[in-house]
Amino acid sequence: MSRSQDPYAAFRIHDYRLYVIGWVVARMGTYIQSIAIAWEIYQRTGEALSLGLVGLAQALPLMVLALPAGLLADRYERRRLSIISLLGMTVTSLALAAFSIAEGPVGWMYALLFLDASMMTAGRPARTALLPQLVPAEVFPNAVTWNMSLMHIASVVGPALGGIVVAVSAQSAYFVAAAGSLWLAFILTRIQFRPTDEKPEPANWQTLLGGIRFVWDKRILFTIMALDLFAVLLGGAVYLLPIFAEDILNVGATGFGYLRAAPAVGAFLMAVAMVYLPPMKRAGRGLLLGVAGFGVATIVFGFSQNFGLSWAMLFLTGALDNISMVVRQTLTQLLTPDRMRGRVSAVSGIFIGASNELGGFESGLVAQYFGPVISVVSGGIGTILVVAGAAALSPQLLRLGALHEARTEEESA
Repeated sequence: MSRSQDPYAAFRIHDYRLYVIGWVVARMGTYIQSIAIAWEIYQRTGEALSLGLVGLAQALPLMVLALPAGLLADRYERRRLSIISLLGMTVTSLALAAFSIAEGPVGWMYALLFLDASMMTAGRPARTALLPQLVPAEVFPNAVTWNMSLMHIASVVGPALGGIVVAVSAQSAYFVAAAGSLWLAFILTRIQFRPTDEKPEPANWQTLLGGIRFVWDKRILFTIMALDLFAVLLGGAVYLLPIFAEDILNVGATGFGYLRAAPAVGAFLMAVAMVYLPPMKRAGRGLLLGVAGFGVATIVFGFSQNFGLSWAMLFLTGALDNISMVVRQTLTQLLTPDRMRGRVSAVSGIFIGASNELGGFESGLVAQYFGPVISVVSGGIGTILVVAGAAALSPQLLRLGALHEARTEEESA
């Protein structure tokens, strides 16, 4: 069996094993901290809008700093940028723990969350772009596949552990997050990354906006990212889970953790299924049907008053959302040159990351004035309407066939 055909090819590389273990630990810590933040702020304020403000505090740094962070990742040493970012996240997590213990003003917790998101945003493009410097080109697709699978595992285990940790002590969740980011920073100092041959482009407005221009020129990438943006923006039910867990389903902090983990369980199992199923022959149609199904599951969740049904619908939202994630990430990897990975990753982060956090703000705002059920159900309906609009306005997306043929089709277009 050749190295490229070996399903464990990436794991046979020592530095990749070190990196991915540290990355999974840090990511689980981040999920545990997000559970603690949402639960503690809702317990202290009792307002849906307060949960929406959590999303806004995390979205603003992403929208403002993502492009500069992408340019930095393409010009300077990515490992150093990543370590600085992780150390900053460690400090903000410890500060959140201190404010939680002292029951400091909630406004200061929002400010610390803003700083934490700023640190994360500053280093995310660099961390994303490190992977090609860690494994040989022939192993890179295998490493990307493993990263996606492990990301789903972390997003399953993290929220579930977060619910248990928060049920015991919300403050301890912040210490866990601090330890995770510090551990990954230490791991990065022990790894040798392969130097790149490409010289960085000069720092100016043209290169800063290069990622946006690239995504716009590759119109299929822009369409898919925009579809994800509006679908997730409208379908931000996950930010209202503390309300559903506490006031509608009556399952407490532990139940909240299980609900929060449900989308990740669905995403992980869908990722495994997609590995063994034949490749999608019509990826565009599959993407549209998946996002439409996401909207339907969101509507059913909004009306549900049964824990099992609610969990199942959240499971489906994660499974169906994973389809668009696979399509988006695969096309991005196939169509982006290495010298632009940081900037294109930053643009993708703005589309996807900001939509998650702004979706939380939108859901919290609507829930504050119309109630959580109307907020979630209207978001699901909006998602279905967005899919209908994308299908009508983007014939190129409807024509998208097998993903492995995308590069050939793009070059011949």
